[in-house]
This record gives sequence, structure tokens and C-alpha cells, in this order.
Amino acid sequence: KVRAGIASVLALCALLGWASPSVMAQSITDAMAQAYATNPTLRAARAGQRATDELVPRALSGWRPTVTATGEINHTEADIDPQGPAGEFDSDDTTAALAITLEQPVFRGFKTINGTKAAKAVVAAGEQGLLATEQNILFEAVRAYMGVIRGRSVLALRRSLVGVLGAQSKAAKDRFDAGDATRTDVSQAQARVAGAQALVAAAQASLAVSEALFIRVVGKEPGKLKYPRTPKLPGSLPGALETASQINPNVLAAALLEEASVHQIEVAKGDLLPTVSVQAQGAVTDDWEGSGSQIESFSVAGVVRVPLYDGGKTYSAVREAKHTASQKRIQVIEANRAVREAVQVAWNSLAAARQTITAAKQQVSAANQALDGVKQENAAGTRTTLDVLNAQSEIFDARISQVNAEHDAVVAAYQLLAAMGQLTADHLNLPVAAYDAGENYRAVEKKWFGTDAEVVK
Repeated sequence: KVRAGIASVLALCALLGWASPSVMAQSITDAMAQAYATNPTLRAARAGQRATDELVPRALSGWRPTVTATGEINHTEADIDPQGPAGEFDSDDTTAALAITLEQPVFRGFKTINGTKAAKAVVAAGEQGLLATEQNILFEAVRAYMGVIRGRSVLALRRSLVGVLGAQSKAAKDRFDAGDATRTDVSQAQARVAGAQALVAAAQASLAVSEALFIRVVGKEPGKLKYPRTPKLPGSLPGALETASQINPNVLAAALLEEASVHQIEVAKGDLLPTVSVQAQGAVTDDWEGSGSQIESFSVAGVVRVPLYDGGKTYSAVREAKHTASQKRIQVIEANRAVREAVQVAWNSLAAARQTITAAKQQVSAANQALDGVKQENAAGTRTTLDVLNAQSEIFDARISQVNAEHDAVVAAYQLLAAMGQLTADHLNLPVAAYDAGENYRAVEKKWFGTDAEVVK
């Protein structure tokens, strides 16, 4: 009965976690593609990046003219009492004026040039940040996917252990009734069954948590899941570190933000320099109730503004910008160190998981052999029922250790991809329409007019 129970456990585990692709319906690639297309966190990040794109046309507006129209109606009533023979008289006059002013910046202390460079760097950093968010969501999808697989396998093992221990408890009761066992043997077997049932309840709760995470990240309930293969990884740790230093989005985003902060120093310095602009104005003034005359005028002026002293505000802004640039420069070093740490942790976690898998398989084999020996010794009277129960539990504990190690190996492999910057839809060739972060940028970069925006609700 014990052998039959263990065989049924292994068959059930194969069905849940190691079945052939023809049996399983949903792959880890499908789950990541679903998350890539529908995850609200990622979609919100894309909307945020589209908002960041507007920094560039806003900076470029410094090259463009501004046009304003000013209208005025002025009604004047006066009671005039002049000295002289003319005597007192009333004045009632209404005038209307309309002026249109165009101002074209010529020189703004290099603020437009440097502001545009800073804005473009911030947009580029935002695109790298969007890639980092994409990697986080895809990794969450992997964790959720593997969590469900592990949860189902562990639950199957726990339930089968209850069945095996239940059979052992019944056998102990039968032996007790026949006078071949003691009440202690029966009680020990019943206690083990109760303990195994408690572990089933814990496994059910853990599986429910994993399924909830799957629904949150992927957006749908997990169906039949196909056990994934380990993705292709670099052959050495130095190779992984080199790749991470070149393409990890967190490193690139930090470098781009540092570049933007350097340009912001020059933007702040621009307020210390003169500005030059050309102003053109056309105006019409009508006297409605007086002479009825109309005056039309047009003027063009060159305007030079030279800042002399503003109370120290600009100097403070320049100093602040320099300190901010220093901060961003240090954060580049911080990002590099964090990425190196992440690569090394993932690499060693994967190595440890693989070694644990090998050890767990050996443990399962040895535990099965030990069970055979304990059973034979129990039949000869040199082993107790408790020894048999312990031997049976060790088999299932070893199998659960193997399940956990195999889960950890897959998660660590994808974690290594994320640390290197390769856990993206493009690198993984996910079967989903790729989101082009530059499409909106190209559409708005040189846009002069319009408030329309394709928003996602």
C-alpha cells in the first residue's frame, strides 16, 4: 500500500509539474505575454512615460514666438468747469483698442539649447525606467507562475502523504486488533495523520496566495501550467556582469539622469546672462463717441534685458543644480553596484538551487531504500511503527525539497536575466505586439499646436 501511495504521488506530481507539453495548456511565455499586454502597473508606467515625452516640446518652445492679443474698451465721463467765458460743460467719450503683440526670442542665455538637451536625456532615462518596470512585471509573472506550480505540487504531495499515513494507521489498527501491535503504535500513526492533515491546510493556503498573485500580475486565473525550461544564460559570471553593465536599464537610466542634471546647471546659469528678443505689435484704436477717429499703428522693437541682481536667487539655483548633478553622479555608482550585487546573488542562487536539486534527488532515492529496510526490520521486530512513519515522511520531505529547489532554479534563472537587463519582451521574443515607447515621442516632439492626446483609460 505504501509503495502504491508513493507511486500515485509521483504520478500526480508529474501531471501537475512535469507533464509533456501536449498535456499542458499555458506556458510561462504565455503568462509573461499576458502580463506584458494587460498589467495595469506596466500600462500606467507607459502613460507616465508619454507624459514625460512632453518635456521636449516644452523645452523647444523656447525657440518659438509667442503671440498675444489685448483688447480694451474705455468709457470716460467728466464734468469740466474751466476758468473763463466758456463755462461748465460735460465730456463723454468711449474708446476701444485692440493690440496684437508677437515676441520672438533671439537669445535666452543658452537656456533653450541646454533645456532641450536636459529634456531629451530625461525622456531617454524614462524609457530605460519603463524597461525596468517591464522587467519587474515579467519577473513577477515568472514568480507567480512558478509559485502556482510549486504550490500545486506540494499540495499533491501533502495530500498523498495523508493517504499513505492513513493506510499505515489503518494497518496499525488491524494489527492491534489482531494482537500484533500496541495502542501506542496506533496512537503514533493517528498523530502523524493529523499532522499531515494540518500540513495540507497550510499548503492549500500557500497555493491560494500564489494563485492570487498570479491573477494580480497576469490578469487571469491560472489554468493548466506547463513546467518551463531554464532560459539561455551566459556561460560565466564575468560575462553576466559585463552584459549587465552595458544594458541594464537601471544603470542606463541613472547615467542619463546624470547627463540631464549637468545640462540643468547650464540652464540655471542662463538666468545670469542677457536675453534678446524682437517684439512686433499692431494696434487699432477707435474713438466711438468723440471724434469718431480711428488710429492704426505698427511697431517693431529689439529688446535686450540684462539681469543685474535678483537678490541671490539665481546664484542659489546654480549651486543647487551643481549639488543635484553631484548627487546623480554618485547614484550612477550606486546603480552599478546594485546591479553587480543582483547579478552575483542570482548567479549563486541558481548554482545553489541546481546543487540542491541533485542532492534532493539523491535524498529521495536513499529515503526510498531506507523505507524498504525499515519495513523489513519492522517485520522482524527490530523496528517500531514510529520508525516506519518517520521513513515514510522523509521521502515526502525530500520530494518537497526537490520541488522547492526546482522552483528556485527557474526563478533564479529569470532573476539573472532581469539583473543583466535581458528580461524584456523583445529579448524573450514574447508572442505579443511590442509597445513602442518612441512612437508618442516622435509624434509630439515638434508639435506646435493641439491638445489632443490618445489616453488609455
